[in-house]
Amino acid sequence: MDIQILTLFPEMVIPYFESSIMKRAVEKGIVRYRVVNIRDFAADKHRSCDDAPYGGGAGMVMKPEPLAGALDFVGAGSKRTVFPTPSGRLFSQEYAEELAGEEELVFICGHYEGIDQRIIELYDSEEISIGDYVLSSGEVATLAVVDSVYRLLSGVINNDSLSEESFVDGTLEYPHYTRPEIFRGMRVPEVLLSGNHEKIRVWRKEHSLKKTERVRPELLT
Repeated sequence: MDIQILTLFPEMVIPYFESSIMKRAVEKGIVRYRVVNIRDFAADKHRSCDDAPYGGGAGMVMKPEPLAGALDFVGAGSKRTVFPTPSGRLFSQEYAEELAGEEELVFICGHYEGIDQRIIELYDSEEISIGDYVLSSGEVATLAVVDSVYRLLSGVINNDSLSEESFVDGTLEYPHYTRPEIFRGMRVPEVLLSGNHEKIRVWRKEHSLKKTERVRPELLT
């Protein structure tokens, strides 16, 4: 998968691709990435990328000209383009799986009060919200989406691990334990030490349902 990220702050994005599981995915050639500095496409000597909103109001809006230049540079007109924003469609595991099927994705990192609406319409940008809250950095939201997508690509994570995660079957994942067997007086549930795989499977399913009912009951309706 090719991932291209348009940002005002490349230094916030690049280290993510040089660390941990993503680093290994890049080294294997599963993920290819390019981080584009939107300021490189600004026309004035100050490399201005924002201006006051028409109609008044607080804050600034990202200007269309630098963004359009960056989008044209990466060929965004023919590629699936994503703009993380609080006013977008709510992101989900199902949505992540859909995006994971793409050969290439372009991400726009917003800042300030957002980006000029004409960019969204001209480049058919998908507005995605990662939750009902507001962040000051579009880079954080973009990397959250990227992280949820690339890990679904073949060869990144063991398929057995993916099959037992939260939301795969509409419930939250069951509790996990590891050594030591007793920690601060709390013992690992006996069934997990039994070696009986069927009993363990039943226990995990039961506790998955219990946790979902307690924490996210709406998932069971």
